[in-house]
Amino acid sequence: MLFSKDIDPACGLCQHATPIDEETVLCHKRGPMPITDCCRKYKYDPLLRKPHMQAQPRKQFKAEDFEL
Repeated sequence: MLFSKDIDPACGLCQHATPIDEETVLCHKRGPMPITDCCRKYKYDPLLRKPHMQAQPRKQFKAEDFEL
C-alpha cells in the first residue's frame, strides 16, 4: 500500500529531497543527507516509493485451454 502508516520516515521518500546517488539525497531544506536519515521537515511523497513487485504465476498453457 502506498499510503500505509507503517512506512518509516526517510529522506529517500521525502518531498523535499532529490536523489544524488544511491546513498545520498539533496534536501532542499538541509543540504546533502543520507538516504535513510530524516528531519522535522519530512513530508512523505508516495511517488518516490518503489513498491515490491508481486510474483506472477507462471502457468504453461496448452491448446486445450483455448478450445470451446
